[in-house]
Amino acid sequence: MVMVRMSHSFHGPRWSRVVFFGLFAGIASLILPPTSFLRSGLLPSVQAAGADIAVVVRPDTPVDGLTLAQTRKILLGQQEYWNPSLRVTLLLRAPAARERDVVLKVIYGMNEAEFRQYWISRMFRAEASSGPKVVYSNEMATELVTALPGSVAFVDASQVPKGLKILKIDGKLPGQAGYPLK
Repeated sequence: MVMVRMSHSFHGPRWSRVVFFGLFAGIASLILPPTSFLRSGLLPSVQAAGADIAVVVRPDTPVDGLTLAQTRKILLGQQEYWNPSLRVTLLLRAPAARERDVVLKVIYGMNEAEFRQYWISRMFRAEASSGPKVVYSNEMATELVTALPGSVAFVDASQVPKGLKILKIDGKLPGQAGYPLK
């Protein structure tokens, strides 16, 4: 049983529901496997299977396309800067999201456990100060890309808002034949 004591500044039924949901979601994520967590309705997924995953950045990011190998170097933290004054900020969807599954399989070549171990090891050896930032929806990812210079996210290609740049991967855009992030 978990007991939560509310401070005087956060009282009332609304905050109680928020705290309860946060505790429930946190416990559920530890108990349920990712696919069960997704089916539970706590992490809704509206993306159709097989949809292309777009790599998005701000329009002022000094790159228009990457090879799959360059994308992998960026995601592995081996390339930390777009240019000397613009640091790369990685934004990845939460576990159980299709976008994350595609990135782990196609780009990292890892499963979830290997991915976590990779970033824990990098941080332990002081090769990275932090791992990729977790985002919980495509909307959150695109809002953060818009707000954070140098950030890069992987989102459902059909949900990319106007004003963001979609990077070509191996010379192809989402929807073109041979696009690798499906």
